Amino acid sequence: MADTDDTTEPGDMDGMDDSPVMYVQPSVSGAAKILVVGPMGVGKTTLIGTVSEITPLSTEATMSRAGARLDTVVSPSKTTTTVALDFGRITLGGELVLYLFGTPGQQRFLPAWKDLARGALGALALVDTRDLEASFDAIGHLEDLDVPFSVAVNSFPDSALHNEEDLRSALDLLPHTPLVICDAREHKSSVQALISLVSHLIETVAEAP
Repeated sequence: MADTDDTTEPGDMDGMDDSPVMYVQPSVSGAAKILVVGPMGVGKTTLIGTVSEITPLSTEATMSRAGARLDTVVSPSKTTTTVALDFGRITLGGELVLYLFGTPGQQRFLPAWKDLARGALGALALVDTRDLEASFDAIGHLEDLDVPFSVAVNSFPDSALHNEEDLRSALDLLPHTPLVICDAREHKSSVQALISLVSHLIETVAEAP
C-alpha cells in the first residue's frame, strides 16, 4: 500500500476529490462488491465511469446487427454494448470501498451475469422510464439470486416524468426497496444513488434475525 502522500484523500459520503486515487486509503476498514445492473443502454457504463476513482475497466464492443435492432427504441445513436463487465471503485466516507461490477445488458450474456453476482453484497438496478419493461428481467434475476438491491431511475432528456407510486407499481417493488432518481452523467447524483443502496444494505443486515 502506498504512503498517504502518494494518494488522494477520500471524500465524504456526498462526494470525493476530483483527483484520481490509485490505492486504497489506509483509513479504509471495509469493502463490498456491488453490482450495477439493468438493460442495454440504461447507463451502467456511464454511471461507473462517472463515480470511479480509478480508471474504469470497460469491455465495450460494437453491437451486432441483432443487438442494434433491439436498442434503437431507446438509444438510436448507441453503437456499442458491454460484452463482459464494467469495473470501477469508489470510496465512501474514507472507510468503505465499493467495487462496482457492471453487468452486460443483453440476455445472451446471462451466464456471465450470474457469475458476476457471486459474492455481491448488493446491487443497484438502473431503470429507464422510456422502456420500463426492459428492466423486469434484471430485477427478476436479482430477486431469484436473493441479492438485495435498490432501484435508480436514470434521467434521460426525453424521459417522461412519473411519480414514485406509479413507478413502484409498474416495477412491482416491495415497500422497503429504495427508489431514487439519478443522472448517471452527474457525479453527485450517481454517488447519492450508491449511498441509498449502502444505507439499505446496512438496514437489511441490522434487521436480519
